[in-house]
Amino acid sequence: MDAQRVAEQLAGGARLQRLTMGEHRAGKNQVYRIFDDTGSRILKIYGTPARDRREAHALGALDGCVGIPEVLTRGIEGDTHWAIIADSGRWDLATLPENTGLARRSGEILRNIHDTAPAEMSNLSRGIDQEWVEVDFQSTFRRLERYRSRVGVSIDLLRAAAETQPPHASEPRASHTDPSPKNFLVDDDGEITLVNWQWATLAPPEWDLSKAVWLIGTTLGPVAAEAFMEGYGAKMSAAALDRWIVYHTGMALVFEAESMTHATPAAYAQLVSELQRAVSGASVG
Repeated sequence: MDAQRVAEQLAGGARLQRLTMGEHRAGKNQVYRIFDDTGSRILKIYGTPARDRREAHALGALDGCVGIPEVLTRGIEGDTHWAIIADSGRWDLATLPENTGLARRSGEILRNIHDTAPAEMSNLSRGIDQEWVEVDFQSTFRRLERYRSRVGVSIDLLRAAAETQPPHASEPRASHTDPSPKNFLVDDDGEITLVNWQWATLAPPEWDLSKAVWLIGTTLGPVAAEAFMEGYGAKMSAAALDRWIVYHTGMALVFEAESMTHATPAAYAQLVSELQRAVSGASVG
């Protein structure tokens, strides 16, 4: 069933605001805010049943952790899976770039998840470990070679990235895998919620920490990135962080190239520039 029709049906005449922008690509989640006399709540319509199952499983396992979304109800309409979630706020870290206090508290939330979440969050036997990272690191840059011309990556940069030492991965923990600034929502009282758990799995904590620090640094600036690390309570050397950033940018370029089939190299310029910088930094130390 069409997501808009499902949303209108579930809203039951209440005011509906679509929060997801862009085209309704196949498999993409659609998110709405429903307003009624009691306030507002979030309606999430999943692009695939698997995303619903994975997020439901993750949030069930993480129940009780600070900063986790509160699911009010969920269900299936025809073949469309949906959930109604407590509204976690209209702001996020990306829209509040000057607030280092929020960045620090976001780091605390991520560390608490890594420290307390149970292994039952995933049915994987071992999760993403060092061996998995090393294999996938090389696979990522082999896949990127197919799109090298499209994204504007030179052959020298591609080779240098592929020859970079893969990042260090410690013991897998319950992980979000995409803790970007836009996924840390902030309400009017300054409470923070980490949303969008459909890609959650067991992964090394460095995966989440490095991705959050990298994206907060490029979006909000180095002071906010430092505050996030302070809140998390762990340090990564610049070289160790850059090895993870090489990996993250490689994966992002592959994902974007496979999603935006008609984009020109200009659309990837920022990611390519960041890959070049990280490759240089990863070789230091």
